[in-house]
Amino acid sequence: MQFSKLAILLSALILAGCQSQPGPGLTVERPFGFARGVDLPIDASDVLNELKGSRLDFVARYYRDPASRWPTLSASEVQRLSSLGLKIVAVWESHSHLAAYFSYASGYSDAWNAYRQAKTVGQPAGSAIYFAVDFNAGAQDLPRVDQYFRGIAAGFAAVSRGRAEYQVGVYGSGAVCDAVKRTRLARYAWLSNARAWAGSAGYTGWDIRQGAPFASLSFNHDSNEARGDYGGFRPANLAVAAPSISLDTALPPAPQPDPRLASAVRPRF
Repeated sequence: MQFSKLAILLSALILAGCQSQPGPGLTVERPFGFARGVDLPIDASDVLNELKGSRLDFVARYYRDPASRWPTLSASEVQRLSSLGLKIVAVWESHSHLAAYFSYASGYSDAWNAYRQAKTVGQPAGSAIYFAVDFNAGAQDLPRVDQYFRGIAAGFAAVSRGRAEYQVGVYGSGAVCDAVKRTRLARYAWLSNARAWAGSAGYTGWDIRQGAPFASLSFNHDSNEARGDYGGFRPANLAVAAPSISLDTALPPAPQPDPRLASAVRPRF
């Protein structure tokens, strides 16, 4: 009798395990502590119907130079994504595929402009803005990248009057992510899907890891997985869709950085 009860219990456990096996596509169960998302260059408002049924956790979108041909993240887009229960991951990208672009001055300017766009869409304090290094940076390029992120730290401190309102993230190769995080110039690391880039194959210090597109989604995107706190956000007040500040009137143009501070700036986490 005791054996029969044990056999029934074991059969029930096996049956439950079989029933809980994930199906194909985006219905796969997430490992504990992991989240799934996409990054895409277009306005996510155009693909809301697909996102609604996708069972994703976050969407990564871009702050950009106003002259970019690609749309920047907007307040209305943030509201629409948040209404679906999705978090937003913000990333700044501007000429980030060119090694020569990276300098203390460009980091300072990018931080100022990214801050202004973040305030416009209602990004809450304490969340992250990732800054892209979208090329295979070799050892000779890392000093430029280092100066760029020191410029970001100085730019954030200046535009927010020393309060360090947003956390800094870095997107790039394993070598870039490792170098920037080790110097505490970024809190978060987003590993590019270009695994052949320097240091990427064995890099494990990522907070977000980019992958191949999901076959079940029709629009242009990359898949991503994230673990723990990855710096995503939702606006504090979903009922307020209007920008919290005006780009044209609320903040003055970014001043030129003081080059004497280039090697002295340290972020405060």
